[in-house]
Amino acid sequence: MTIIRRNGQWLAAEVGKELLMMSPAHENYIGLNEVGARIWALLETPTSMDALCAQLVREFEVEPAVAQAETQAFLDNLLKHDAIAFDPTEAA
Repeated sequence: MTIIRRNGQWLAAEVGKELLMMSPAHENYIGLNEVGARIWALLETPTSMDALCAQLVREFEVEPAVAQAETQAFLDNLLKHDAIAFDPTEAA
């Protein structure tokens, strides 16, 4: 299993239902829509992809397969900006 966590020091400000994020270290800005902002909030506590998608399915009217595909694409984008990291965990 892999745990997804926030990476680095990102400043964030809500603008309506969206979130504007800035990384002073990377001199980078990211704008997140409502769902992206919710994912960022959920990542305040490191979590697995399965748990993240399950929460999104509960909160938004979305099919599990769609949640999985779109969340993976979103996380790939955050990874490109060095906003998150994937940490493998060992089975107990």
